Amino acid sequence: MKLATLRVDGGTRAVRLDGDVLVDLGYPDLGALFAREDWATIAAAATGTTWPAADANLAPVVPNPSKVICVGHNYTNHIAEMGRELPSYPTLFTKFADTLTGPDDPIAKPAETDALDWEVELVVVIGKPVRRASADQAAAAIAGFTVMNDISVRDWQFRTIEWSQGKIWDSSTPVGPYVVTPDEVGGVRPALEVTTLVGDRVMQRDDTGTLLFDPVHLVQYISTIIRLNPGDLIATGTPAGVGHARDPKVYLTGGETVVTRIAGLGQCTNRIVAES
Repeated sequence: MKLATLRVDGGTRAVRLDGDVLVDLGYPDLGALFAREDWATIAAAATGTTWPAADANLAPVVPNPSKVICVGHNYTNHIAEMGRELPSYPTLFTKFADTLTGPDDPIAKPAETDALDWEVELVVVIGKPVRRASADQAAAAIAGFTVMNDISVRDWQFRTIEWSQGKIWDSSTPVGPYVVTPDEVGGVRPALEVTTLVGDRVMQRDDTGTLLFDPVHLVQYISTIIRLNPGDLIATGTPAGVGHARDPKVYLTGGETVVTRIAGLGQCTNRIVAES
């Protein structure tokens, strides 16, 4: 299944993609749907109001997750381009719900930076509560996958050894368009091509099968630290090709269209605009 959160007059609705229409699932968003233990049965059987998919104004797949946990340094080639050693454990940082934006929303370039960068990422979406998960429990907790562009404000990110101030700018991180269930992408350890285009130039291209720490391992590791709730998001890291690692460096200045795409999941398409 492909599931999304659709913006409608007065709010949002959880929907399922059926051909060229979106079917209402009876819940205000995917976070509310995933809170139901039988969410998959509900989502598959729903026959509610429909909307044309082509005209959809999609919100972040889960607008208000209880947590967004991100992984740095998880593709070998990206670790090398950033001049780091292979980590023994996942490198974790967090985002907030206010950081998220829709998959086709414009992204405002903050006036405070001249070092705005892109990062395509596979995102794990949690579908059931889990704590100190075994491998089987971790796999069962994965509702599906989606796409994130972890837009990064590099000059603020590297002001200190802790990255959060470069990663949590308001409404800067598109997530979507759909949560795609594991059965549609080869299981809970999918090998999917990931790509970033800035205009018509390919900046990143890799395969999620080369992740250093795979989705199941990440759910196990993170759930050892803190419980994961339905709707929580785990961004699994970005491959080589970010602007900051290029020589000379390449940053987003405004006016560009950035496409972050993962095969089988769809893409985020975001115009970089001046901050109003």
